[in-house]
Amino acid sequence: MSHETVYAIASGKGGVGKTTTTVNLGTALAQAGERVAIVDTDLGMANLAGFVSLTPDATTLHDVLAGDASIDDATYRLADNIVAVPSGTGLDEYAETSPEGLRDAVADLRAKYDYVFLDVGAGISHETVLPLGLADAVVVISTPEPASIQDSRKTIELTDHAGGSVAGLVVTRVHPDTEVSYDEIADRLELSLLGAVPEDGAARESVYAGTPLVVYQPESPAAIAYRRIAADLAGIDEPDGSSTDATAASTDGDADRGDGGEAAAEDVSSAITEAETDP
Repeated sequence: MSHETVYAIASGKGGVGKTTTTVNLGTALAQAGERVAIVDTDLGMANLAGFVSLTPDATTLHDVLAGDASIDDATYRLADNIVAVPSGTGLDEYAETSPEGLRDAVADLRAKYDYVFLDVGAGISHETVLPLGLADAVVVISTPEPASIQDSRKTIELTDHAGGSVAGLVVTRVHPDTEVSYDEIADRLELSLLGAVPEDGAARESVYAGTPLVVYQPESPAAIAYRRIAADLAGIDEPDGSSTDATAASTDGDADRGDGGEAAAEDVSSAITEAETDP
């Protein structure tokens, strides 16, 4: 297994598939038998809850960072081997948070799970930069568009400023008939190319279904790409997508609390929120 177990999934701008990547890399590793936690560290514009069919009106990361709850209280079991820690969507709750508490929260999760994926918000605020330094490595997400590539440079600079390191680049929304070289994009950014994820209509469908793509349509081109990237990050054999151990969060609203999965989470309904819908 890779010595790097906490990854920050980051981009210089929104809409490039950051949350989709977080959910699918985490789910792919869960399918391979790894214990995974995915965390929405975008405190101001949270959207992970929609991707995993959760609307957490109860405890969220906001409560943890406000000192009102433990990280276990805000951890929800999605399926075998995988849990999620969503952030709240209320501005009042956001105003009461202290991002510095994220350090302890990540440390607790690191001790309990094989892999932790931090879905990092776009921009250059303190709460955005902090996870870049807490993670073992940062995975930079970019589309092939020049503006997105330029913003990726800023993410790399912010990671360096935060004292973190970059694992490499994932290029999303790629087309097979293009003449763009994704290796050249990575070279220009002085990064390793971790993988290229094809434009895939199934990815958008999976978001609205509240089901990770690697479960929703496991043999789709983007799902195959995500599984390959996850396996490379972890240094394991690529899961074949046929595993039933890790499936989507139940859409009837009965996702469990992550602390042993013994108690059903109250006030968790199966609503899909508007969120990032790019692959």
